[in-house]
Amino acid sequence: MTLGTFLAIVGAAIAAGLAGIGSAIGVGKAGQAASGVISEDPDKFVKCLILELIPGTQGIYGFIIAFLVMLKINVFGSMVALSTNAGLSLLAASLPIAVTGLVSAIHQGKVAASGIALVAKKPEESTKAIILSVMVETYALLGLIVSFLSVFLPDYASMI
Repeated sequence: MTLGTFLAIVGAAIAAGLAGIGSAIGVGKAGQAASGVISEDPDKFVKCLILELIPGTQGIYGFIIAFLVMLKINVFGSMVALSTNAGLSLLAASLPIAVTGLVSAIHQGKVAASGIALVAKKPEESTKAIILSVMVETYALLGLIVSFLSVFLPDYASMI
């Protein structure tokens, strides 16, 4: 395995790992809030569950980028021997979703927990709580798009 291939695998691990950590924290915060509400009124389970699930998407986005990086280097077959520059490029391509996934999922979990508190008092306002939580998702989606596009950038260094 070359250094470049190793760096690409590290990038994939960082994308999945950091975005997954953010999702775990966010879902955990929302789940704690949901547990309290559901213990008082089990009929609010579905509305709380929807809000709890939303911060989990960043982990999925990180996994998607990690999977694409692994496909690009053919980790499931005979791995491609990448140059150091190519490996660094894939590592760099993994960072936008890793960072935005980590940070946005944590904050989305906080917004979702607040939304769950709203559902506890006014269940008819659950749509507003969902919209507020989804707004944080925008930045994870931007990170996903940048990482996705970066993974498929041509290797301009080889063209010079």
